[in-house]
Amino acid sequence: MLLTLIKRYSKPYLGYIAAVLIFQLGSTIAALYLPSLNAQIIDQGVTKGDTDYIWRTGGVMLAVAFAQVICAILGVYFGSKTAMAIGRDLRGAVFHKVTSFSAKDVNKFGAPSLITRGTNDVQQVQMVILMGLNFMVSTPIMCVGGIIMALKEDVSLSWLVWVAVPILVAVVGYLVVRLIPLFRGMQGKIDRINAVLREQIIGIRVVRAFVREPYEKDRFGVANKDLTDVSLKIGSLFVLMFPAIGMILHLSTAAVLWFGGHRVDEGQMQVGSLTAFLSYLLQILIAVMMGTFMAMMIPRATVCADRIGEVLDVEPSMQEPANPTEPTELRGHVEFRDVTFAYPGAEEPVLSGISFTAAPGQTVAIIGSTGSGKTTMVSLLSRLYDVAGGAVLLDGVPVQELARPEITKRVSMVPQKPYLFSGTIADNLRFGRTAAEDHELWDALAVSQGEDFVRAKANGLESRIAQGGTNVSGGQRQRLCIARALVSRPKVFVFDDSFSALDVATDARLRSALKKTTSDATVIIVAQRVSTITDADQILVLDNGRIVDRGTHQELLVSSPTYQEIVESQLSAEEAA
Repeated sequence: MLLTLIKRYSKPYLGYIAAVLIFQLGSTIAALYLPSLNAQIIDQGVTKGDTDYIWRTGGVMLAVAFAQVICAILGVYFGSKTAMAIGRDLRGAVFHKVTSFSAKDVNKFGAPSLITRGTNDVQQVQMVILMGLNFMVSTPIMCVGGIIMALKEDVSLSWLVWVAVPILVAVVGYLVVRLIPLFRGMQGKIDRINAVLREQIIGIRVVRAFVREPYEKDRFGVANKDLTDVSLKIGSLFVLMFPAIGMILHLSTAAVLWFGGHRVDEGQMQVGSLTAFLSYLLQILIAVMMGTFMAMMIPRATVCADRIGEVLDVEPSMQEPANPTEPTELRGHVEFRDVTFAYPGAEEPVLSGISFTAAPGQTVAIIGSTGSGKTTMVSLLSRLYDVAGGAVLLDGVPVQELARPEITKRVSMVPQKPYLFSGTIADNLRFGRTAAEDHELWDALAVSQGEDFVRAKANGLESRIAQGGTNVSGGQRQRLCIARALVSRPKVFVFDDSFSALDVATDARLRSALKKTTSDATVIIVAQRVSTITDADQILVLDNGRIVDRGTHQELLVSSPTYQEIVESQLSAEEAA
């Protein structure tokens, strides 16, 4: 998968890669040529006392060294530019793919794992590309070229090359094989620690409310220890690697000086050739060492590439229609036609045989016990999930046949758990319609009963909102989310228990203002409190995923035992209070 990703995302940068190859080749050739020039100065210039030869050859050495520096700088520059660009494209591809996922797809991987795959995993692949462009080009050339140049200096000492290089490769190869499963386990441990940390941060209020800090601390400690243990095992292998490589380098140097010194003493080899041979052997071993560093990075990058590939290769469970239908009218007519839905792995459907219609100008309320399927039902309208059977229609067209912009043009949903993004209040209100003017934002805030607290802020619409809206109260968060839905000007408003954090007086004022604003729109309300839906044109009573009764408030008080039970329980609670 690593090679597949590199091939797929390196195509736009083949020019940069070609430049890297050219400059790395130039730098490597210059590095191989320098020891030979140094040997010539020693053997031809110093030994014979030829000062002119020393100056001439020294000048050539300076020119070659300067060329090597320039080639090395340009090679690293283009290599870095290529690696960073590929990393950017990979992150973009992961993000784009994740944004196409349905809730089912996101749950399959888990949010912490998707974050790790889009950040840490991409970074590992990016680094191996950077190292590969900087070293994997020069390493084989340096090895082959160094062997050829070493043989040119003295064939008799070549056996040192054939002994030292295989030993170095064997030692590092053994360690790399040991590292592969550890790197794979490490990425899983990073996922786990991210999951625990994310859960604790999001649920910090609940943790503190139940004084569960010690428990959560222990849970994080276990995940942290698991990651630390794996990291220590990897570190212990690295501890062995560097002394082993150093020992091989030093023994090789000592062997060259020992055996080469005897050959110089016997007149079979010149001093310059000995220094050049030693330089070439060290270049070969250093090149092998750099290659082994790459080899150490490749296992982890391979694991990361596999994880990235798993995300990129997933076909989203909800596909955009190839030839979307464009409804002839933009009215906001809603129809559920014998809808059935079941969550993956569930034994029974969450919804069965759901059928109803909601026309513009009507308010349809949905009420039922916890877990009866109310939120799931309205989620199907926005196509957060696809139905298992039947059809959900908007303006006469099944939502599966509509392009997503057509759905969002018609439907605006205020979720059960209101969520605000980091930024300003204005940024959040314009989330559904970026072209909205300031006066439209204020109008929406006036309807949602949020104008007073926004005007009370020093910066008004430009006041900052923390991620998730954690710096405003639950009621303020709900009112801002309602205003956001109003700004988008949909034909269908879906309020999923969106008034639960409001006091009775604010709730009443908001509903009165909403009636005027949404008079020509379709309004669907999921409610827990009967008092908030008494004026609805139609109330659907849900029980175990089925509509057991429907009608107005007065009709249901007479005909529906389930509705009567809900009303009586709430009246009893109010009377008790």
